[in-house]
Order: sequence, then structure tokens, then C-alpha cells
Amino acid sequence: MRIWHGLDDVPEDWGRSVITIGVFDGVHAGHRRLVARAVAMARRLGLPSVVVTFDPHPDEVVRPGTHPPRLTTTRHRAELLVGLGVEAVCVLPFTLEFSRMSPDEFVQTVLVDRLHAAGVVVGENFRFGHKAAGDVETLRTLGEKYDFEAEGVPLVGDGETVSSTLVRERLAAGDIEAVTAALGRPHRVEGVVVRGYQRGRQLGFPTANVEPPDFTAIPPDGVYAGWLQGIAVGNLPAAYGGERWPAAISVGTNPTFEGVARTVEAYALDRDDLELYGAHVAVEFGTRLRDNLRFDSVEALVEQMRADVDEARRFAAS
Repeated sequence: MRIWHGLDDVPEDWGRSVITIGVFDGVHAGHRRLVARAVAMARRLGLPSVVVTFDPHPDEVVRPGTHPPRLTTTRHRAELLVGLGVEAVCVLPFTLEFSRMSPDEFVQTVLVDRLHAAGVVVGENFRFGHKAAGDVETLRTLGEKYDFEAEGVPLVGDGETVSSTLVRERLAAGDIEAVTAALGRPHRVEGVVVRGYQRGRQLGFPTANVEPPDFTAIPPDGVYAGWLQGIAVGNLPAAYGGERWPAAISVGTNPTFEGVARTVEAYALDRDDLELYGAHVAVEFGTRLRDNLRFDSVEALVEQMRADVDEARRFAAS
């Protein structure tokens, strides 16, 4: 799996390639269509395919404070893209200086001089260069200048145009099934397991309290059925060999205990032996079970938690 962090990571002897460009947050159905077209062009030309993506999100650099909720971490995004058949993913640091490149400068510096583009495939709404001055037609014109093919592709999945913005909107509305359909997999929240108040353990349902990175897209407060899994990050191996457990998941502030901090907690069904503190995990959301409620007693809360766990078991078995 080739993942390059910046142009300096690209091997000096890298030859011509077919490139697709975008943020690709979520790697949703529209993105997969785009990558498939790039891979097909690369095979037709007998060349490798490369995805160029960016970190941080360009919006945060161009308009500070507007970073959209992130559907995938940079690492997970790169893994998903490589899984679609591309030979390499090049993650470019998006800086203010980088954002000021003209369309011609971007094409020459990134696509021609370093990645030796023979073909470039982008979404039909693709914009690039300083103040988004370049579009698909600009890219085609520059392709004639620098000797590469350029193609714009509609981001369509299951008969409708799919965008990361649309996926975020559906996630914010709690429409987990629609999000799963658009992504082609469950939405996941990654993070490190940290120590919380350990109330779940005291109540008989020990939860992994997950602290996600900034800007993570998190579903609305509520109780969900899904999965919990240890993941490998860098040189750290996945906890329990990456085993994936059905789980009951709570997102919110624990209103019964008058909590303030919003948390993501996952209880691996029927597992009270897991030691996950400090581990990197993924929480995957399968379906929404109910809203968060404030209970009049701890006993009433525990009774509802048992019912939630039963619902999560039924979902896992379906």
C-alpha cells in the first residue's frame, strides 16, 4: 500500500500515471465511481493510478473556522482509496501558500512535474487553483498544453448525485440507513479509548469511552446498534487482533446523571473482559434505536439499557 505524504514522498523514478483529485471525504458512492473511471483509464493506458487528496480540508485553510465535520480520518480515507484498486494515494498538505497556486501552477507542479500525468479524472464540479479559478474545461485546456487526457465525471450513486455534504446532512438528521447506503458501509467514528466516569461498568455494561479527533462527524445524540473494533494506527497493532464486536452505542451527555460533556460510548455485547484504555478503536453505526432520555432513577435506566442491548443483539443477528 503506497501512501505518500507530500510530493517529496513520490519516488524519483515514478513514471507516467493516471490521477484523480479531490478531498474524497467519506469515499462515498460518487467517489467510488470517480476512482473506478480513473482505474479504468489507467488500465487502458497500461499505467498506474494515483489519488491526490488533501489534509487538512481546504475549507479550514481558505475560510478558517468552516471545517466541515469529517466523515473519515486521513488514514482511513487513504486505506479505503487503496482498496478501490489505485496504486498510490498522495496526501498533499493544504496550506495557505498552496491555496494561492494558479490553476496552471497547480497542474505543472503537482500533476506534470511530480506525478507525470498521462490522464486526469475529476468530478464534473471540480474546481482548483487560487480562488477556485480552474474547472474541468480549464483542466482540459491545460491537458492539451501538457499532454494529458482530462475527464469530468458525474458523482452519481444509485441514481442520484452523491456528495459529502449530502452524507453529512443525512448523518446530522440521524438517517443512519441512508448514510450506510451512500457510503457503501457503516459510518464509523474513530478515536482513543479514555477513562470516563466508569458508570457503565458500575451498571453492568462496561463501555469504551471514545475520544475522537477534532471535526469528526458524529451522529445526533441517541442510542444506536452497531459495532466496536480495535484498529491499527501507525506502529500500534490493533487491540485484540482487530476483532469486531456487535455493540450498543450511546452518543450524548448522559442526562440521567446531568452530564455536560458529549461522549461516544460503546458496549461490546456480552463482553466485560475487554481492556481497551489507550487503544485506538472504531465505532460503527448500524441503526438508530432511540433518543437519549432522562430517567427518574438508576433502576429505570438499567432496565432500558437491558432493552437496548437486546435490540442491539437482534440487529447484529439480522
